[in-house]
Amino acid sequence: MARRFVTLDVFTAKKFAGNPLAVVLDADGLDAAAMQAIAKEFALSETVFVLPPDDPVNRARLRIFTPARELPFAGHPTIGTAVLLARLDGGTAPREIVVEEGVGPVRCTVTPRDDERGTARFDLPRLPEAVAGTRDAATIAAALGLAAGEIGFDGFAPADWSAGVAFTLVPLASRDAVARATPDMRHWAAAFGTQGHPAAFVFSRETAVPGRAFHARMFAPSLGIAEDPATGAAVAAFAGAVARHDGLPDGTHTLVIEQGFEMGRPSLIMVSLVLRGGALVTAAIGGDAVVMSEGRLLV
Repeated sequence: MARRFVTLDVFTAKKFAGNPLAVVLDADGLDAAAMQAIAKEFALSETVFVLPPDDPVNRARLRIFTPARELPFAGHPTIGTAVLLARLDGGTAPREIVVEEGVGPVRCTVTPRDDERGTARFDLPRLPEAVAGTRDAATIAAALGLAAGEIGFDGFAPADWSAGVAFTLVPLASRDAVARATPDMRHWAAAFGTQGHPAAFVFSRETAVPGRAFHARMFAPSLGIAEDPATGAAVAAFAGAVARHDGLPDGTHTLVIEQGFEMGRPSLIMVSLVLRGGALVTAAIGGDAVVMSEGRLLV
């Protein structure tokens, strides 16, 4: 049968920027093996398959695949699919929808902009948590082709965090170090492991544009993602480290993370944090998306 698909650029309002996403509609009847094969065929960092919700009060159930495996949760697939579903539903009024993912229901607020563009924001279905264990800076530096002295700044040290998907967060002393970071697979497994989600989210406080909070890149070569232009799930995990180490006072804070610049795919990820009593109590990820193409899969 022919199944509709749409591609979008996510975490950008401009075409040919942000993180490309494929969304397969009418995904009923596809098993996990078929979904994995289709995701590998698209060869994007993630492909979403839209299914009827388990709970009819929700808008849809989503399954998310990288070219190598299924994920329980991801940021740019959530943003892009929410914008697309609102477009398919019609109308220009802001609305709230809930999509079901592997981590549970994800509540999204969507504002359509025009026939091609929209903005979405979702509450984290799970607050970020530090994953037990320590990471050796020298080993990480070798895996990224950097010097050990370039790892760490302002109380940030390499650590694993997860808000549904785990990432190793690697603070780098300068944006130049971020730009020079290059995965060295000879050292990758020793630095980041082989189980779970062996991915590195590297970041610096030095940014390309003044006023933004952090400049970042994300590498997950063992998952079929050499580099990702925008990684909402990593920023969701990063929110926990920021809340713990960045000295933010109680209240609401909205930060802009820039990513994808080294790939020629500039992306802007908004993360909102609410702190009370020095602890993170809620967080949300937001950004824009623009439709790029529509077509049919003959499977």
